[in-house]
Amino acid sequence: MMDISAVADTASGSLPLLSWENATALVALTGLEIVLGIDNIVFIAILSSRLPPAKQPAARRTGLIAAMLMRILLLLSLGYVTRLTEPIITGSTMGHTIALSWRDIILIVGGLVLLIKSTREIHHAVEGQHDAEAGRSHLTFASVIAQIMIMDVVFSIDSVITAVGMSNSLTVMVAAVMISVAVMVAFAERISNFVHRHPSIKMLALSFLILIGVMLLAEGFGQHVPKGYVYFAMAFSLGVEMLNTRARSKLADD
Repeated sequence: MMDISAVADTASGSLPLLSWENATALVALTGLEIVLGIDNIVFIAILSSRLPPAKQPAARRTGLIAAMLMRILLLLSLGYVTRLTEPIITGSTMGHTIALSWRDIILIVGGLVLLIKSTREIHHAVEGQHDAEAGRSHLTFASVIAQIMIMDVVFSIDSVITAVGMSNSLTVMVAAVMISVAVMVAFAERISNFVHRHPSIKMLALSFLILIGVMLLAEGFGQHVPKGYVYFAMAFSLGVEMLNTRARSKLADD
């Protein structure tokens, strides 16, 4: 666990901000935040698609800005965030010791929500347009933003805890979050439009969200799953599907 006083010293200026160490940390953290934000973008893109087309861009921007503010608020509460990893529930079952922290509980609840939402979206996609339109009518702009913010908490907790372990500079961590969100806002519209133009890509994205939900549940119960394996599988599957999409497009042109 990082030294909170070191962060306070850096934020107050007693440590050199424009140092090689901080510059390296900024680049690494920005890249990490962008990678960790991919699942957030996919979730926002799919959930905002349940709104009328005119409101979808505003929902995506609001969701990403909410994610940025959530992560900055958590970074400004470093002492509280580090305490989230302390066990609050302990017990044993079948010879195994169970210790759950607030972070674990948040990840478990978030994983369940993600599984439920992704499964329902797959159901709407499989059942057809009529069922999807019926589901869309029950969602409002406020309800979509509320659901996005709930999942932002889940995605932000892991992201912030990872950032806290990589840098001692609060300024660097906040700057990395702001830069990564700016990049995501710039590409969110293109990603969302691409997902909605290609039903197979949307189904693949929903499958990714189910995978991430299972990973969150595993993390919550203390079973660490290396994210590199998950992201590699996602990238490989996406690459294969892109080749299939291109092949189908050429066949249609012929």
